[in-house]
Amino acid sequence: MGSIVELLDTIPGVGRQTAEMIVSEIGVDMSRFPSAAYLAAWAGLAPGNYESAGKRLSGKTRKGNHTLRSGLMQSAHVASRSRTYLAAQYRRIAVRRGKKRATMAVAHSILVIAYHLIQRQEPYQELGANYFDQQRPEFTTNRLVKRLEKLGYQVSLQPQTSTSAA
Repeated sequence: MGSIVELLDTIPGVGRQTAEMIVSEIGVDMSRFPSAAYLAAWAGLAPGNYESAGKRLSGKTRKGNHTLRSGLMQSAHVASRSRTYLAAQYRRIAVRRGKKRATMAVAHSILVIAYHLIQRQEPYQELGANYFDQQRPEFTTNRLVKRLEKLGYQVSLQPQTSTSAA
């Protein structure tokens, strides 16, 4: 159990106590859950999908495991204040959907990461705070140009010429 706790401790926002709580609540045998999505639903961190006649009626999450859910929500708050992939995810979602939903989404991500770390027995690999900017740089460029234009600047973009030192 000590090595699993140390693996989970590598996740940003997850401390030793939270790692111990995760192991005590879900165990170390991930074969009980067919996928990470089943684990998230069991914990009460998966968004609901109540739909009827093509109309989305509710996205409310179910109650789930209260101890696990509250511990992961606290970890999500901590992770959102760091300079990591999880913080970048929080900021992206908080702008569009609000802080509470962003915290829930980060808690969901932490649980999915924990599922895979326990299953694969590997430490967490950080993707970086600028992961989303690197995925689609043209969208980042357009977004930043629009922000500058709203502030009253005229922006013209020119490709950067790379000069290699010999």
